[in-house]
Amino acid sequence: MPPELRAAIVQDADDGRVLMLAWMDGEALRRTRETGEAWFWSRSRRRLWRKGETSGNTLAVEELREDCDGDAILLRVRAAGPACHTGSTSCFAPWLWQRVLERRAADPAESYVASLLAGGPAAAARKVAEEGVEAALAAVGESDERVVEEVADLLFHAYVLLAARGLDPAAVEDELSRRALRSPSAPPPAS
Repeated sequence: MPPELRAAIVQDADDGRVLMLAWMDGEALRRTRETGEAWFWSRSRRRLWRKGETSGNTLAVEELREDCDGDAILLRVRAAGPACHTGSTSCFAPWLWQRVLERRAADPAESYVASLLAGGPAAAARKVAEEGVEAALAAVGESDERVVEEVADLLFHAYVLLAARGLDPAAVEDELSRRALRSPSAPPPAS
């Protein structure tokens, strides 16, 4: 019989970003409190596991709170590496980012993303440049539908470029947040 499990919401202690949802039983909670590192109950493996025991992507627990009726736990953590098994900072990454990460492992002969990533950051950068020009041209002379299509191509290829460089979209979000905090009414810095 499986242990009584409670939802464990894992949140970044610095920026409040939700990193993952896992499950804890009494023993996982005890070990987490004793060690200061996150322990969970794996429903698929049917055993306890310390986050990062194989990947090295551990979670140092800064704060642990139980909700008002005791059926959920909030862990505020400092992550040493990505929280998600896909390599993303958060398990709640944008769906497009998840798709790019899934396809990077595919056979380049069968996946456009994998083939572009095989060409390295330079190949992805060329596509971002190409799509940026096409989006700009569409914006000044084509229909709204074409603008949307071209901006979609640009955003998609920007995600592929991030993957090619080993970066996560969360880093871009963090940079935009830092800029907004500096001066919410000022335009972004010129490049």
